[in-house]
Amino acid sequence: MACLFLLASVPFANTNFMTHHLSRQFDLELEEIRNRILEMGALVERQVLGAIIAFHTGNLERMNEVMRNDREVDACEVGIDEECTRLIARRQPAAGDLRLILAILRIVTDLERIGDKAVQIANMSRLRRLAGEPRIPRLPDLDQEAQLATEMLRAALDALARRDVDAARQVIGADSAVDQAFNAILRQLVTYMMEDSRTVSEALDIIWIAKAIERVGDHATNIAEDVVYIVSGIDIRHTVAKPEEGA
Repeated sequence: MACLFLLASVPFANTNFMTHHLSRQFDLELEEIRNRILEMGALVERQVLGAIIAFHTGNLERMNEVMRNDREVDACEVGIDEECTRLIARRQPAAGDLRLILAILRIVTDLERIGDKAVQIANMSRLRRLAGEPRIPRLPDLDQEAQLATEMLRAALDALARRDVDAARQVIGADSAVDQAFNAILRQLVTYMMEDSRTVSEALDIIWIAKAIERVGDHATNIAEDVVYIVSGIDIRHTVAKPEEGA
């Protein structure tokens, strides 16, 4: 009878061991994906900063570097997407784990699009360089917009790393300042174009660059909204009033 009891208990013990082992392995795989997305985020942040520097300095090597590194950003997106798909197929996650993976897939898309905006800025900077001496001086509001947008991106990635909902909400609130800076740039450029028609082409190029920077802020906002979703389970995208957790 004792032998039968011991034999019956072995599968149960092994099941517990296997469950713990699989759970531990799943956590490690999630951590690896999280680390990869943070590395991708750091690369994208460098892309944006490099593109803005290239615009202001006309440094051709900076422009080329941004465009070369875009392939690495694209490879990161594909790799993380594939790993998330495999993880869902193998582990069939539920609740918070599934929520995390779905949010990561969205965040990866936002990061890739930010990388695309950096390439746009680099390309427009190349065209501006070829056009010769600029007629429009450096715009302080463009510098401010770029600083605000890159700070938003950095803060959104930091909120993701720490799963900090309060920090994520601060990022969301900061987007209005980027929009205000963009509108100020538009007003200044319209004035230049009205006063001197020779500035029209250059002004339109700067508008494209300013819009790309404004979109960086929008994508950083999307990432921050996904952080709220990961932590709280509340989807606050496209809502007029952002609800508090539990509301």
